[in-house]
Amino acid sequence: MPEPDGSTYVQSLARGLAVIRSFTAETPRQSLSEVARATGMTRASARRFLLTLETEGYVRTDGRDFALTPRVLELGFSYLSAQSLPELAQPHLETLSRATGESSSASVLDGLDIVYVARVPTRRIMSVGITIGTRFPAFATSMGRVLLASASAADRDTYFASFTPTPFTARTVTAEDALRAELDRVAEQGWSLVDGELEHGLRALAAPVRRGGSVVAAINVSMPSTDEDAVAQAHRLLPDVLAAASAISDDLSRTPAN
Repeated sequence: MPEPDGSTYVQSLARGLAVIRSFTAETPRQSLSEVARATGMTRASARRFLLTLETEGYVRTDGRDFALTPRVLELGFSYLSAQSLPELAQPHLETLSRATGESSSASVLDGLDIVYVARVPTRRIMSVGITIGTRFPAFATSMGRVLLASASAADRDTYFASFTPTPFTARTVTAEDALRAELDRVAEQGWSLVDGELEHGLRALAAPVRRGGSVVAAINVSMPSTDEDAVAQAHRLLPDVLAAASAISDDLSRTPAN
């Protein structure tokens, strides 16, 4: 993330956004003290931001705890409504899920994370629910590796200078040299398989989505681990995944970029 320019950076806006981001699936309701602690603000500052957000309709309170209101969805939907990807991807993800019998998703890269922008679930296979807007660290996901594999060498260097290699399972690859080698392999073969690295018992197979020759998103199918060899399973599902990615790419190529 670039350093803020003091001549253009509006700190109060950044701090207000930090208050909004402090509410997560694990902390949907927070006291004033908890918000202050999560954002690194004083209680007085956090209170001013919370009351401003309440006045604008983005936060509600019962007098003790605070929570976001559905109005915050407008912020995300403003982005989604300006993009053609989610709408174009959805029917192809539905076709992919029917063909494979597995959940399918589309995501984009945002900093160190992938962000889900479309999804067709067939079953609950993770300990956390995945919805539009869910974020995961890119390095440990199949879609993230597809997106990082398409990045320039300079962008990859920037990524590795910033990321924290947190192991999610005993199988998570965290060594930078091993991850770089894996990204090279993904770039060469055009797809990524991740087996049990984000969560034990979860496999995912991803492929890139392109617009005008540039990778702009990734799609995947995710499934529980079975007795079937992971690589064999990947090669069995790969034609359907690649076909869906190609179909979305074709639709995007016929749609003007925003």
